[in-house]
Amino acid sequence: MAAAPVNLVNLERARLAFGTRRILDDVSLGVAAGDRIGVVGRNSGGKSTLLRVLAGVQPVDDGRATQTGGLTVAMLGQDDELDPTSTVRACVVGELADHEWAGDARVRDVVAGLLGGLDAAAVGGLDAVVGPMSGGERRRIALARHLVEDPDLLLLDEPTNHLDVEGVAWLARHLSARRPSSALVAITHDRWFLDAMATTTWEVHDGQVEAYDGGYAAYVLARAERDRLAASTEERRQNLLRKELAWLRRGPPARTSKPKFRIEAANALVADVPPPRDDVELLRFATRRLGKDVIDLESVRVELGARVLLDGVTWLVGPGDRVGIVGVNGSGKSTLLQVLSGDVVPSSGRVRTGKTVRLAFLTQEVRELDALAERRVVDAVAEVRETTHLGEREVTASQLAERLGFTGQRQQSLVKELSGGERRRLQLLRLLMDEPNVLLLDEPTNDLDVDTLTALEDLLDGWAGTLIVVSHDRYALERMCDRQLALLGDGRLRDLPGGVEEYLHLRAATPDSRVSSGAQVARAAAGSDVVVHTPDEQRTARKELARLERQVERIERQVAQLHAEMAEQASDHLAIGQLDERLRGLLAEREEVESRWMAVAEVAG
Repeated sequence: MAAAPVNLVNLERARLAFGTRRILDDVSLGVAAGDRIGVVGRNSGGKSTLLRVLAGVQPVDDGRATQTGGLTVAMLGQDDELDPTSTVRACVVGELADHEWAGDARVRDVVAGLLGGLDAAAVGGLDAVVGPMSGGERRRIALARHLVEDPDLLLLDEPTNHLDVEGVAWLARHLSARRPSSALVAITHDRWFLDAMATTTWEVHDGQVEAYDGGYAAYVLARAERDRLAASTEERRQNLLRKELAWLRRGPPARTSKPKFRIEAANALVADVPPPRDDVELLRFATRRLGKDVIDLESVRVELGARVLLDGVTWLVGPGDRVGIVGVNGSGKSTLLQVLSGDVVPSSGRVRTGKTVRLAFLTQEVRELDALAERRVVDAVAEVRETTHLGEREVTASQLAERLGFTGQRQQSLVKELSGGERRRLQLLRLLMDEPNVLLLDEPTNDLDVDTLTALEDLLDGWAGTLIVVSHDRYALERMCDRQLALLGDGRLRDLPGGVEEYLHLRAATPDSRVSSGAQVARAAAGSDVVVHTPDEQRTARKELARLERQVERIERQVAQLHAEMAEQASDHLAIGQLDERLRGLLAEREEVESRWMAVAEVAG
């Protein structure tokens, strides 16, 4: 019988508070070798603090946090941690000579997957100084450094920030292939990434950490089952509560001789009421009438210096269109939205906007809230509109702020005191309150937690206007949009009947793609050790890839069926045990197939 995996980190009855705010409340958990844990939860709920506790840099107030002897730990935080005077090479591979790091397939994979977008067409690209680089480039360098270090415990706080769809897919594959003796804990709001990477999901809320087997899909199913059972318990509790209170009120008001055990039973019921959680709920705003003419682009060309971002683009945006746009960083996605909004005038071509269009544009920046820094949240909402109609009911700015998750004293907070996620929610609310009928969203999932993302998607499900979304969040794109378009860096706008998966295949086949560029760096350093596969080998490998993908799809269907059966048999412990055994077998089979897929993908190119 195989020995149980060893815990690398343990928390035992850990307690931690900042002022009156309780972050960890009697939390016990462990991270074992081989674990790949995704962490979700509301913004400002304590996820980043939990990561610092696991890293050993944040002490707990009470309880114990222990690590195994000799444990190596690396943590990617949300703050910039690179020396601006260093080079990319010094940050990522240190003092290693080119032939040393390039001879390691794992390091080559990191360089190819993360640093290909740094204009590294030659090895000299690694000698670029970090200081002048953008925040996104610096974050990719920091992530690459930690992946090259290959610590026993890798802690990542929002690692997919500033990665495009292609980069997120690469990162999920790379992390899933880490050595079995290591462990990974990653905070993420990217649900596709969570599903692809995690073997366990932790939900952090109200000072507690609840663990669920599997990725996002398994987490949603288990959480729904938990909520169903809680609702059933709450219904029974409410019925009993009403019965007890009715008995207590029966008889003359002056009677105080109720049996003590009945009074204690009623008090116990009241005390058992769970504390309210700040459920985020975006509102369904009325959509103004939208005519048949929305926005037409005709032979549009946009240049940025010597670069051509859009070249002869013709696109007729219709009423009710729901379009997602993907592309590598710097391909012109944000510029395309700015052309649609009228903020960027093309160097040639025409842009026509319908007379009935009422447009709202959510940009990547939240600096537009800087002017409101000294205003209270409720005042920032009321500035757009004092009241609005929700269905047939008129609601005030304060009620709207509360429905969006700004409850109690939080809506009296100053805008400058809000977290990044809260500022994003306020920004969305102010836009939607103006009742637009065309909505442009540039990376709307940045800084939003999973609950807020789900609420936003629920809102847009019933929204009758035209929606155009630029996002690196594959799950959100496929969830919100009916159609995907791509900018591949050649200035053209390309339709993707096969969705994001087709985009990834197109990028893999593009000779000058980011991954190819990064691979050139590694190959130049590795010299003659690089294996070049023949066209026949690549064609055979691509056929094998298609077969393996069908096999994964079959396994996924079986896993989903098992999850459904487990939900139906939740009260039958024997049946759950049998189903769990089958599930573990399927998950092991899936991991084996995915490992095979990765090996074949190296040949397919």
